[in-house]
Amino acid sequence: MVASLFDEFNMAIKINQNLTAKKLLPKLERFFKLSGQKILSIEKKWRTSKGTPVFTEKGQYTTRGWTEWTQGFQFGSSVLQFDATGDDKFLDIGYKKTLKYMASHVSHIGVHDHGFNNISTYGNLRRLMREGKVPYDSREMNFYELALKVSGAVQAARWTSIPDGGYIYSFNGPHSLFIDTVRSLRVLAIGHQLGHSLMGEKDRKISLLERLVQHAQATAEYCIYYGECRDHYDIRGRTAHESIFNLNDGSYRCPSSQQGYSPFSTWTRGLAWAICGYSEQLEFFITLKDAELKPLGGRKKLNAMMLKAAKATADFYIQNSCVDGIPIWDTGAPNVSCMGNYLTKRSNPNNNYEPVDSSAATIAAQGLIRLGNYLVDSGEKSAGSKYRQAGLTVAATLLDEPYFSTDSKHQGLILHSIYHRPNGWDYVPRGKKIPCGESSMWGDYHARELALMLLREARGECYMTFFDY
Repeated sequence: MVASLFDEFNMAIKINQNLTAKKLLPKLERFFKLSGQKILSIEKKWRTSKGTPVFTEKGQYTTRGWTEWTQGFQFGSSVLQFDATGDDKFLDIGYKKTLKYMASHVSHIGVHDHGFNNISTYGNLRRLMREGKVPYDSREMNFYELALKVSGAVQAARWTSIPDGGYIYSFNGPHSLFIDTVRSLRVLAIGHQLGHSLMGEKDRKISLLERLVQHAQATAEYCIYYGECRDHYDIRGRTAHESIFNLNDGSYRCPSSQQGYSPFSTWTRGLAWAICGYSEQLEFFITLKDAELKPLGGRKKLNAMMLKAAKATADFYIQNSCVDGIPIWDTGAPNVSCMGNYLTKRSNPNNNYEPVDSSAATIAAQGLIRLGNYLVDSGEKSAGSKYRQAGLTVAATLLDEPYFSTDSKHQGLILHSIYHRPNGWDYVPRGKKIPCGESSMWGDYHARELALMLLREARGECYMTFFDY
């Protein structure tokens, strides 16, 4: 009862039912014109000796040591730019920088980010070749596919077993399950699609698909809430950034958070990763044969698990974002109470209390559109239309000011992104009380991914996925 009242009271995004990809075409073309300028600005000024560009300060990209999880977004952005414009100089940047800098990410045993770094680079380059947008070269294709096979296996090896399955553990260690990683599962999906396995002791073959499924199940069970009285703060669609397990017996202990405000509030970028990750996997599972899925629980059970997670998180996002589709960085942030009923208004990135997070919106918008498309194709036209139009509404907001950065001197593309509010890493401009006006490499990359998906639809090109139909 509490959950249903919550749902009704907090319906926030004012969904534009008339938006289409074609109607957004002028904004999409403007987007990629400025996107190219900003990519070239970073290429001209960035020195690789400084590390990887992560977010902007005063409009210029800077780095922040934690893990090198954004380098694939940097070079992958150039590949997406080529896809959108056909300008060969961006393909040249993406290809040469992938060749020169990305090998260490393929064999990186210390992170849960393989699906971010390597699908964005090797995966996009492979996709372009398979789509015929670049000439086919068997040696290049073998190179891309070998990188993706190894990356998927290395990611799958980062494994903690629990009584009902297991999960790919985060860079915090084997006790830690991050909600982010559900979107990194796509590198396991590609590895499986290419016929690859992780080889264990005594030459034991470990299925990448099985580990994908078990991780998706663990995330759905322990990081996502469904209004089923799991704890006092169990509201349908809410997510925990991190779930903690006892390694002695594999038992679940508690929720936690690294980048959110608390274990019992919702860090909205983590929420967005779940929406996008599960929606993509629902699309991927269409390509799998029943015989592949039967030993893992069967298509009906697995689809139901992922659809339940995707719908719950999508609904929570819609209910807990401002009317234009932009969320506060964390729904339980301490000064939200000072903002009044902010969910009934357009977002205000220049408020004095809590920052919004446009990067969460860039990720969630794609997930909402993909979920909507999946449901429409499955015969659920009404529900599918709601999610698709919600995603288009968010996209339209991102393609305009104050989120779209039209200042050629600012290297960022989408403004008002937040990285790590608890650590105080985000830049607060002089005269402001909260971070605002800056961009992130993941936010800009996912904005490009979103815009490219819509641009291709508007042009009548094939539907963009990370895998092959």
